[in-house]
Amino acid sequence: MCLQDAHMMEQLLKQVKVKFSLPPVSEDCLYLNVFTPADRVKDKKLPVMVFIHGGGLVMGGSIMFEGSVLAAYENVIVVAIQYRLGIPGFFSTADYRAPGNYGFLDQVAALRWVQENIVDFGGDPDVVTIFGVSAGGVSVSALVASPLAKGLFHRAIAESGVAVMPSLVARSTEEVVFVSNVVANISGCSEDTLVECLMAKSEDEILAIAASMTVPNLPVCVDGVVLTEPSEETLYTKQVYSAPLIIGVNDQECGWLLPKLLNASDILEEMDKETVLENLKNFPHLGVSPHMIPSLVDEYFGGTDDPAELRNRFLDLCGDVSLVIPSLRAARYHRDSGSPVFFYEFQHRPSVLKDRRSAFVKSDHGDELMFVFGGPFLRDGAFFSMGDAPDEERTLSKTVMKYWANFARNGDPNGPGLVLWPQFDHEEGYLEINLKQRLAKDLRPGKTEFWTEKIQKIPSNKHTEL
Repeated sequence: MCLQDAHMMEQLLKQVKVKFSLPPVSEDCLYLNVFTPADRVKDKKLPVMVFIHGGGLVMGGSIMFEGSVLAAYENVIVVAIQYRLGIPGFFSTADYRAPGNYGFLDQVAALRWVQENIVDFGGDPDVVTIFGVSAGGVSVSALVASPLAKGLFHRAIAESGVAVMPSLVARSTEEVVFVSNVVANISGCSEDTLVECLMAKSEDEILAIAASMTVPNLPVCVDGVVLTEPSEETLYTKQVYSAPLIIGVNDQECGWLLPKLLNASDILEEMDKETVLENLKNFPHLGVSPHMIPSLVDEYFGGTDDPAELRNRFLDLCGDVSLVIPSLRAARYHRDSGSPVFFYEFQHRPSVLKDRRSAFVKSDHGDELMFVFGGPFLRDGAFFSMGDAPDEERTLSKTVMKYWANFARNGDPNGPGLVLWPQFDHEEGYLEINLKQRLAKDLRPGKTEFWTEKIQKIPSNKHTEL
């Protein structure tokens, strides 16, 4: 795997109670895995699905994502890629010395490799779909907005991550420079020789610098190569690659995994109203300014004193601001640019996790991956293996794989035997993916307008009380 804090990955495996052997980490990491159907017909070119892993752009690897079941059941070629992470992948000085987004350049290089070589594995370079989750979804969304990636893929699926997420995407040059200064201060490098100094550091020294950082990540930025202007501006002005897209979220994005990874397990406890206020003030990933708090209290916490309900509403707020609202905004931008967009909310709580996390957790961040990669059918020892899953979950996994693969084949997830999935038009219809699929409209009614309109107009001199 690419250079990262191996202890963090080990803690993740411990949290989710998965026994999985991780390979060593190294800067020598730009490898990919190709999965093909065992019985593929020679000389017949199959659709290609290129997966980009998540992990906040600081952790993860392709080894966790075994594409053999998806390839076999849906007769597609699955490619799982890796890219540089953390400081080697996304450090930037916001100028020519270190433009940043090197991890994205790795992803583009992998897509070029696919164009040049996938035919030798039975794949069709003219039918390539990129898909990814979390930071991988951010990557997918960024590549759709990138002129450098144009023509290297033809459809895209962004699962629980888009390039307008506030936690992973820099909102200003000043933010990038601030992070650069943090790295300089920790590393002991001078401003004039910062890049050369970092390049001379050993792998262990780079990891030590990253471990000492007080900022959560190195944000995606405008580098002039991969991204020539802010992603949201590119989307808003409709200057995006007009490719069909699937964009979606899970129904409790901040339910368990993200708080655990962010060392914020206290927000998983039941709350009183005083604790709600403290968490709103002190949970940095929400990006909540003090003057916003009264409106947030009114919008999310009115009408109840029940500690469990207050906790659940706080988790809803966390999921909305970090993932759900950005995903809806991105879907609207793409829709308005003329691209076909399909939106989903994944709602099923995997049975294999029932004893691994609290009963109140619904479908958490990343849960859909078990079904996208055929978890009920994966071999024992695979990262997303679901063991002896019940028949209803085996059916759900086949359904999800079919939707994803149909989209990879045709740019439309629909097909025989599936509940019709409408395009995300101005009525904002979407598909609820559960043991039974159901059509719905207007996900999070009023919340997108609250975050994009009302919250931006609040004067900064309001008094906070609950």
